[in-house]
Amino acid sequence: MDRKRCCVKLSVQPSRGLVDEKFIVLVQKVPPGLQLTVHALHQCEDGHHWEAFAHYTANAAGTVNVAEDPSEGGTYSGVEQMGLLWSLRPVPGSQPLLRLRRRNVRTPMEVTISVYHGHQTGGFVGHIPLASVLVERWYMAPGVRRTSFKEHGLSATLFLPPGPGPFPGILDLWGGGGNIVEYRAALLASRGFASLALDYLTLKTLQKMGKMESIEYFEAAYKVLQQHPEISSSRIAVLGLSLGTSVTLKLVAYSKIVKPRCAVCISGSHVQPVDGSVADIFAYCDKNASNIRFSEENQMISRDLLLPIPTDPALKVDVGQLQCPLLLVVGEDDQNWPAYESAMDIKQMMEQAGNNHLLTVLSYPNTGHLIEPPYTPHTRASLFTSFPTREKSMVLWGGETVSHSRSGRFLEEGFGLFRENLHGGRSPVAPLSSQL
Repeated sequence: MDRKRCCVKLSVQPSRGLVDEKFIVLVQKVPPGLQLTVHALHQCEDGHHWEAFAHYTANAAGTVNVAEDPSEGGTYSGVEQMGLLWSLRPVPGSQPLLRLRRRNVRTPMEVTISVYHGHQTGGFVGHIPLASVLVERWYMAPGVRRTSFKEHGLSATLFLPPGPGPFPGILDLWGGGGNIVEYRAALLASRGFASLALDYLTLKTLQKMGKMESIEYFEAAYKVLQQHPEISSSRIAVLGLSLGTSVTLKLVAYSKIVKPRCAVCISGSHVQPVDGSVADIFAYCDKNASNIRFSEENQMISRDLLLPIPTDPALKVDVGQLQCPLLLVVGEDDQNWPAYESAMDIKQMMEQAGNNHLLTVLSYPNTGHLIEPPYTPHTRASLFTSFPTREKSMVLWGGETVSHSRSGRFLEEGFGLFRENLHGGRSPVAPLSSQL
């Protein structure tokens, strides 16, 4: 096609927005029936490049609307408004087993959206696009305040929403990789919830404490939220992922201090030595290390460490004692943790105890362990540095890309639960894309 005769117009609206907001990619002023490829390219913080692309044919008006028109092939097919994000994958030739995560939430994830002539399948670097637009995706909205928190023996990062408080609070607990993971807490604060991302496994923290954290460490973090002048002490929730789910369920069931209005648990289990600390959870898994399996690609499958679900009440949290709403989010193809089996046992236990009216289970078929905010690229397997050995392993998380992309919708349910129990059903903030 003669580029001089074709002044292609490419727009992405909003071009700056939060990571869980949808955008509209619109290609205009091309000849009707022209075959086009829409391409997304992102260079992550570690320098690796990720891309996604889809094939389209311009309609009679000479336009392609990615939100309405079906992709005819590429990294996704059909009508998928956000496919250019959730189908991102390492460019050919990249090192294997990469995972895309944002570490610095104070800067945006930048994605270049381009349109190319023809149905391209690779070699995009060697082709000149007809048009390109730079898109910014933020976890941290304007006005969100980020503070490193080192008081009371804690290692954490506190995110406060824009504007005056008091805000509802969320204690955000990640899994067995250790370190402070901030991007989910930053997004929660961008949506009106003060969030404390807590580190409970980093070696420096453990050396300072002289032990692996017991329930008192998490209670101290909860008190920080309760006592903060800009946080409402009576409107606090707990959010746990993977190992963080084990901690969350124990806190909510047994703590005399942690009395949240609701709890959300993602990809985790209630199976653990009830009278033990986090260290005892690791010890229990180590005892069952012979249950670890490996895929044909030599990727570790650890879901059987907690299977079969024990009947001994000393080895699983008594969820019959829960007195607040609980949302469980599980992937039915989780190869790292028996999340689905645990959810079914939790459901049975709560039915027997008569508190199952408090339980909601979101179960996603063909979805693995790494359930992330909406439109996050799927990672089926990656290198993982486990605690406490700090050894890197090839870990199989599970899931299929298209099915897994649907699991990001859990955040809508989670926000709904938080709004209902922490805001009385009101939306805490207006849409934020106009602020970015």
